[in-house]
Amino acid sequence: MGAGAGAGAVLEPVAASDRTRAAGGLAGGQITSDHFGRMFQLPAFAEPSDELTAALTDLGKPGGLLDAKDDLAKGPVALITDQSLLAGNRDNTTQTAGTTFLGQFIDHDITLDQGSKLGLPTDPTTSKNNRTPALDLDSVYGGGPLVSPQLYRTDDPAKFRVESGGLFEDLPRSPTTLQAVLRDRRNDEHMIIAGLHVAFLIFHNSVVDRLRTEGVENEFDEARRIVRWHYQWIVVHEFLPQLVGPAMVDDVFGGGRKYYTSAIGYMPVEFQGAAFRVGHSMVRPSYRANLAGDAGKPFFGFVFDPAQPEGESDPADLRGGARALRRFIGWQTFFDFGDGEVKPNKRIDTHISTPLMTLPAAAIRAFGNGPTSLPARNLLRQVTWSMPSGQAIAKQLGVPVLSSADLSELRSYSLGLERSTPLWYYVLKEAEVEADGLRMGPVGGRIVAEVLIGLLQNDPTSYVAVAPDWRPSLPSTAGTGEFRMVDLLTVAGVDPASRGQ
Repeated sequence: MGAGAGAGAVLEPVAASDRTRAAGGLAGGQITSDHFGRMFQLPAFAEPSDELTAALTDLGKPGGLLDAKDDLAKGPVALITDQSLLAGNRDNTTQTAGTTFLGQFIDHDITLDQGSKLGLPTDPTTSKNNRTPALDLDSVYGGGPLVSPQLYRTDDPAKFRVESGGLFEDLPRSPTTLQAVLRDRRNDEHMIIAGLHVAFLIFHNSVVDRLRTEGVENEFDEARRIVRWHYQWIVVHEFLPQLVGPAMVDDVFGGGRKYYTSAIGYMPVEFQGAAFRVGHSMVRPSYRANLAGDAGKPFFGFVFDPAQPEGESDPADLRGGARALRRFIGWQTFFDFGDGEVKPNKRIDTHISTPLMTLPAAAIRAFGNGPTSLPARNLLRQVTWSMPSGQAIAKQLGVPVLSSADLSELRSYSLGLERSTPLWYYVLKEAEVEADGLRMGPVGGRIVAEVLIGLLQNDPTSYVAVAPDWRPSLPSTAGTGEFRMVDLLTVAGVDPASRGQ
């Protein structure tokens, strides 16, 4: 779900023979845990061509079919509070604003492609995944204090470095460049993901303190296990049911995985390049970052504002890489603490918030050239991975297939995209048609549920594999044996009550 995911390069037409090899996997390609792979051995949704590249770029461009056309001139507050401005980009009242960014945090924990080229068909088995395909928080822990000492305190290596500079906590940063010191720099793309990352740092430190009062030995290793297991519990019991529905989660656990069946944990491109990118549709154009951080007033900002110049010390939007008094997250906006302050995210549909149509250069700089529109980059990623059509996967799953009438807006391109649709677009439209955008549909939901649950089942250190009957041990508002994001933030001491705002 990461906003900057996807490498860029000059787009080139590719011969049909190359397309065929990419779709089926090059001869001798093997599934490995440190490279991408495929869940489905199906043909690509379309032959690469200049016409296809032009159509996908047009579909995802600013002002194009995917642009929700939010009226940014109305300002960040109105785009949250004025119901008359929301008709083309509807709120999802079944999920909170934080669901979006928990999904992005999970994505950054399990997948990072820095090698493939945008729009150039690539065999996934030749492209390295630079994150471990496990919900193990390697994006947070790195290699631990001995391998990644820059992440940890020199005076107390069992604990993470945490800094401030605003009213509250911040990521550790270079004193000269303010570049964040962390394992995955995508977790400083914007304030919300940076705030979530630093909350996990403090959560770990709080667990270390608890273990010390109990006299536990090997405190770092035990704290890391506890943090990981509580995080994994949240993924299974809070995040996944919201995203794909409880019935899908129960079906995968109860009936077993049917398509992500490898005993090797690996990252399939159908997940990385399409199904899990539905989070981009859930992003609001603007957020209330906190309630009282802006000289005692709430700090509202667009998630990204293309009008903001690069290099501002305290930009008006929520981009990362800066430090100022107001640049912290008040979590009551994002998760439900029962105080009436939580806000919803956007529905999963084919309406993408306008700020994502023009990403800041810093958000994509590490991934090369190409469009600055996130939807356009996602659509060209379907060509990179020679992605199957959503219709082909639906048929293989034996679930209802969207009709050409459901996708009639794609007919104008005269490429048959309404009959053979790029998977990312298909899963957005499927959620819109089948679930009114409140959760994922049967194709996207099946891919996401099987992969995330499969990663846990294939990880010999996860609670699902080690102790499937385990229950959370840390304090919870719902009682012993339960644990949600509000509890994690409370244990970390970054909750509204602990801050007094």
